[in-house]
Parts: sequence; C-alpha cells; structure tokens
Amino acid sequence: MTAPATLKLPRLVLFALAAAYIVAGLFGRDPWKTDDVLNLATMLSALRGDGSGWLVPHVGALDLPQDGPLVTWVGALFIYVLGPWLGEISASRIANVLWFSLTMISIWYGTYLLGRRTEAQPLALPFGGEPTVKDYGRLLADTATLLWLATIGILQRLHETSVVPANVAFQALAFYSLARMLDKPKMGASCLAIALAGCFLTRAWPGVVPVLLATLLALHPRSGLWPLRRWIFGAIAVAALLVLCWWIPTERLHPEWFKGWTHWNVSHFGIPHFEIALRPLRDLPWFLWPIWPLACLAIWQWRRWITAPHIWIPLAVVLGVLVTIPVLTNSGEPEYVLFATPLAVLAAFALPTMRRGVINTLDWFALMCFSVTILCVWIGWAALHYKVPKQISLNIARLTTGYEPHIAWWSVIAAALATLCWVAIVIWRVKWNPSVLWRGSMLCASGVTITWVLLVLLWLPAVDYVRSYRPMSAEIKQVLTTLSNTPGQVACVRAQGLGLGPQASLYVFDNIQMTYDPKCPFVLQQTTRKKLADGLAGYSDNASVIWLGSRGADRFDRYRLLRVPVK
Repeated sequence: MTAPATLKLPRLVLFALAAAYIVAGLFGRDPWKTDDVLNLATMLSALRGDGSGWLVPHVGALDLPQDGPLVTWVGALFIYVLGPWLGEISASRIANVLWFSLTMISIWYGTYLLGRRTEAQPLALPFGGEPTVKDYGRLLADTATLLWLATIGILQRLHETSVVPANVAFQALAFYSLARMLDKPKMGASCLAIALAGCFLTRAWPGVVPVLLATLLALHPRSGLWPLRRWIFGAIAVAALLVLCWWIPTERLHPEWFKGWTHWNVSHFGIPHFEIALRPLRDLPWFLWPIWPLACLAIWQWRRWITAPHIWIPLAVVLGVLVTIPVLTNSGEPEYVLFATPLAVLAAFALPTMRRGVINTLDWFALMCFSVTILCVWIGWAALHYKVPKQISLNIARLTTGYEPHIAWWSVIAAALATLCWVAIVIWRVKWNPSVLWRGSMLCASGVTITWVLLVLLWLPAVDYVRSYRPMSAEIKQVLTTLSNTPGQVACVRAQGLGLGPQASLYVFDNIQMTYDPKCPFVLQQTTRKKLADGLAGYSDNASVIWLGSRGADRFDRYRLLRVPVK
C-alpha cells in the first residue's frame, strides 16, 4: 500500500453523492402501499388524536400493536414543526434524512476508528512511502461508506417512511459504539445504550435481538472488547431502563394494545416453513450485491487475524443477523437490510488485500453494468412517451393502464445533466486511470445513485400513478360526503377485508377512519377482480354497490363501497 493510493476523496464529492442518493425519490411523491404509508398514518394519528397515539401507535381509531413508538415520535415532531411550510408528507420524510445521516456518520467514524488500529495497518515499505495511519483510516472509512451506498437492495427501503431506516441507523450506531469503546469506553457505552434502546423502541424485539446478539458475540475472549465487558453489560442495563420508561406506562394505560403487541412480537419468532427458510438463499445474493463477495474475501484474507477488532466487530454484527433469521417465522427485507452496514465495513477491509488486476476488473464491471442500466432507463422513458421500441412500449402500457404520459422538460434536462455526470466519471476512470483505492467503490456508488436519480426524474409520475392511493381515496371521500347527512362531513364506513395499507392511505390523504359501529350501513370491501368475475366476492345478499374502483393501474385488487341493511 502506497501513499498515492490513499489520496483523500474530496468531501464535497462524498456529501453531494450522499445528498443526491437520499433526496432523490424522497420528496415529490405520494406514500406507496403498506410499509411506506403505515408509519406516516401513525404520525398523523398522534397529532390529530386524543394523545394516546403518542404512547402507542394508532391509525386513526385502529390500534396498531406492532413495532415501537420512536419513529412515530420523531416523524410527528417534524410534521408539527415543518408541516405548515413543507406539507405533512414532505415534513415526515425529513426523518429519513436524519436516519440516513446517522447511518452514514456511524459507518464512517466506526470504520475510521478500526482502520487506524495497529492490527489493520499495511506493511511498511522498505524505502518508505506508505500511507499515514490517518490517511489509511480515512481511505477505509470512505470506501465503506461508498460501498454501503452501492448496495442495491437497501435503496428503496431507505426512502420509505417506515421503521426500517431507523432500525438500520441504530444498528450502525451500535457498530460505531463498539468501535469507539476500544479507546473511549464511557462514550462508547453511552452510545451503545442509546443504540440498543433505539432498536427496541423502533422495531421491538425483532429489531433489537440481532443487535443484542451482535453485542454479546463481540465479547470474544480474544477480542479487544473482552476487557471492557463491564461497560457493555452496563450499557445493556441502561438501555433496558430506557425501554422500561415506555414499557411500564404502556402496559398499565393500554393493556389491550400491549397484549396485542406482545402477541405480534411472539409471532415473529419460531420455526419458519421450509420455503420461507430457503428464501434468504435466493434473495440475499442480489439484495447485498456487490458487497457480499468482497466481505467474504475479507474474512478469508484476514482469517489469521479473525479476532482483531477491525474484523471481529463487523463480523459479530453480521453473525447477529445471521443467527436471528433462521428463528424468524417470516424473514424478509427488513432483516436483510441489517446485513448491509457490517458487510460494507468488511468489504472495505478486503480492498487493500486485492491485486491490482482484480480491482481493475471490478472497475470495468461497474462501468459496463451501470452504463447499461442508465441506457435502459432512457430506453424505457422513450418507450413510455414515444412508443419505441414497440414491444417495450406495449409492456409498459399494460402496467400503466389509464396513465396519460406527459413530459416535464425540466426533469428531462436534469436527467441529461445527471447522465453527463456519469459520462464524466467514465472519462475520469478511463483517461486518467487514477491509482486511488476508493475508485471502484466510487464507481459503484455513483452508478447506483445516478441510475436512481434518473428513475426518479424520468419515471416518478408513472410509478406514482401506479402505486398511489390518492385518486381512489378522493373518489371514496366524495361518495361518502354525498352520503353524509351532515354537510361537509363524510359518512361513517366500516371495513371488510380491507388491508392496513389502504386503511392507512385513506386516513393520510382524506382523514377517512374506519368505524366499528355495527349500525353503520356503509362498508368498504377489498376484493379481487377474479372474485368479482366469478361471483365469489359476496358480503350480503341485500347489499347494493354504491362505488367500485381500484388503485391506479392495479390489475388484481378491487374495492367496493356497499350499502348493507342494518338491524
């Protein structure tokens, strides 16, 4: 390792890349489906309700005994402060910027602390010229952060108004805490207590168990944390006290909600079905691309120093998630995203051990791969607006039935500028042939970010049409307003087979709440087009259909507003 290979990545480049990554797709769209809209509904319920929504999550009058209240607290606070200027939906998403920033800072500083340790340093060159400890640590920190941004599977999840971004942030904070504890035990223990409590208050037991297991696994007798075990157990005790500050009043004031919340937690743990147990083997390779091969290489290359803190601490975080997944009844992307932070750190420590030819191969693969993805985005845009290529245009039309394409030229110009940025990056790599070790991770992170920016600029209106419930909610509100006996108010409505996503969307967009009053004559039913065609939707022989519709270009689900006889 030579000093030129650790040349500093310009801070402005890193900050601009991170800003483009998180801001694109976060604003200017409606919340989509269940995960994106559910927690937004709990935030609005806390502000609009009688105050109980601050302690336990609700969607209007509907109890939501799952996850924890922390995301609701933070999001509702942003809506209260910034909502009058930004709007409720946009204000709630400022919380995503907070969680994203906490994750980035934790990854960077945690890796920087580990990269400066003696065990991680490269061999000194016979005649000098090796990098300084500070430069080498900064190189690894930059690389880990860029590789985390380049991870394909986490992209959409980080832009959702859900518990996932917060859970990732607190897991990253726990990783930083363990690294910080090696030189400043008091500060590290304080951050670890906050991280563990944050994980629990974000996603309850499914969120905290992987991080708690990682913390305990980090206490290997040969690891650098073993002498500091009393600080770690002290942090766990403090975290438990913080959790009890919410647990005890919730159990006493809302026993029914707490009972349902306990059942939700217990139902997450058990022996999964065979197909579900094998699902991670199918999903994780693409979800965690391109960091998992590099992380595996790091473990192999550093196998003789496996208990060194710069390998063992991120590996313990990986093992915490890996041990948890087999005992979850239905693991999925909320658990998969927890692999990204520790694997990105391990992948960063793999790069200094790789030969130049292998690194160049990865560079060229990134250049070709993301050049193709950027080209495909433009081809899809041309097919949507200009009907060429014809077959692609027909496929898109089938998925966006009813959508009227329109071109916003400012977004096209911005997309062209983003494409030129990628061209400049390609020229930089091909013409200048830089020797810096972060170039490959920079190419991957830039490729993912620019592709995402192009998708948002060129495709967001069409995707928003397909996935948003706003038009359907407006139609239902108009019908309920007509049916109401009180001018300016909506009629009562009950739910039948209506999922959490539609209920939350109706509440978010038009403050429509489902009632449990059996005397209410109006019922909103969720069914499918096939059941309607086969006459199997049913509900009541004497029910009359007042309204029938669907969400955007949804080809399967159908919603009916019925008038039913009541006793």
